[in-house]
Amino acid sequence: MTQPDPLERLRALQAHDLPVHGGRTLAYVYDSGLPEVDRVGREAVAAYAGSNGLDPTAFPSLLQMENELVGFALDLLDGPGTAVGTVTSGGTESVLLAVQAARDAHPDVVEPRMVLPATAHAAFHKAAHYFGVEPVLVPVGDSYAADVAATARAVDEARDRTVLVVASAPSYAHGVVDPVTELAALAAARGIRCHVDACIGGWVLPYAARLGRAVPPWTFAVEGVTSISVDLHKYGYAPKGTSLLLHRTPELRRPQLFASAAWPGYTMLNSTMQSTKSGGPLAGAWAVVESLGDTGYELLSREVFRAVDAIVAGTTDIDGLDLLVSPQSTLIALVTDASCDAFTVCDEMATRGWYVQPQMSYGATPPTIHLSVSAATGAHVDELLTALRDSVRAAQQAGPVSVDDDVVAFIEALDPAALSDADFDGLLAASGLVGGGDSLELPERMAEVNALLDVATPAMREALLTAFLDRLSRPVRRADGIR
Repeated sequence: MTQPDPLERLRALQAHDLPVHGGRTLAYVYDSGLPEVDRVGREAVAAYAGSNGLDPTAFPSLLQMENELVGFALDLLDGPGTAVGTVTSGGTESVLLAVQAARDAHPDVVEPRMVLPATAHAAFHKAAHYFGVEPVLVPVGDSYAADVAATARAVDEARDRTVLVVASAPSYAHGVVDPVTELAALAAARGIRCHVDACIGGWVLPYAARLGRAVPPWTFAVEGVTSISVDLHKYGYAPKGTSLLLHRTPELRRPQLFASAAWPGYTMLNSTMQSTKSGGPLAGAWAVVESLGDTGYELLSREVFRAVDAIVAGTTDIDGLDLLVSPQSTLIALVTDASCDAFTVCDEMATRGWYVQPQMSYGATPPTIHLSVSAATGAHVDELLTALRDSVRAAQQAGPVSVDDDVVAFIEALDPAALSDADFDGLLAASGLVGGGDSLELPERMAEVNALLDVATPAMREALLTAFLDRLSRPVRRADGIR
């Protein structure tokens, strides 16, 4: 090893990232605030980084850990004795597999469809795109919960083609638990699967109920729920990336499994979308769950809900800021009044050392400020509320950000499906995402960029951001990168 220490360069690169510890990043990461738990998870990942989950007979320890994690989750989520599960790489893979299994359980259905509330995670749209399952979106009402009657009508419009009904526990954008009892019942009455996406709430809502908080029923205790996705790298506080897809019976899971002997090599046998997969994330998750156990998670849940309640109470004293809807879990969505805008508040929070996530408008819902509260945030709630108050005040002084009318008209006149590379270049430059040529010039403050994206249609927004991602993903040659 004649090169300079790569870990030194790694630390230098990582210094530009959002902090993953300290409770100040309220999206993307979930922090228990317990250094010892983090240490155990990291060491387990390192110990199993070279292990391969492709063949459980070659690495039986991985199979044992997976079965124990599934068992722990099923005990937590009222799984019947027949229930089974699989560890996946994350919530999106769990959702993809749930949709794929529902589709493949009905090989006779030529044009399968699934019915989901408009608030369901975008991973379902990704599954629809990958697997050719039509997504039928049902609008939600003022409560931001799924509309049961509208869902029933949507299912009955093409019952013979509907293979899945979806519910969230809770929805990511708003933190609302859908009426799973009613949705599962209407699905069961029609012989249709019902999947509950509890990726973000599945490891914390059971403890919320245990602590006496009002949580609508959503687990396998609800008749008609056929599968549940729940992430370990969110409120399981495990290293990225691990999730679980749980099925009520082995028969329901069977279409998820893939085998192929149609080549001269080994017979491929997979339970997930991956074949080769590192044992590191699985071992890290197992080690964290083993360390915390049921009691540890209950204590962490107590901490996180104490923080949620304090944040909710504190925002009532901040003029210009309000709750979009009362949170039912650990997710908070805030709205601003006409005196300022959500995007500027997010920028101001960043200058004060806090990352809160801007969410674009959707239908009649205005832009929101999203907070995913984790246990580590609890020790800093007073600082968070002070930063929010100061950020709103600064945003009010600056005034709401606006987009030039001519730019709005230009965007509205474009067809995102027919944009040329030159159109993309012009739009990216107008949005402030790139400078001349291929150079990226991402501004430190994103309010104007987000405001421009917000006036674009969802299709145009997708096109712009896809072009931006393409620009980001360009090779760094040896002269400037790895040598």
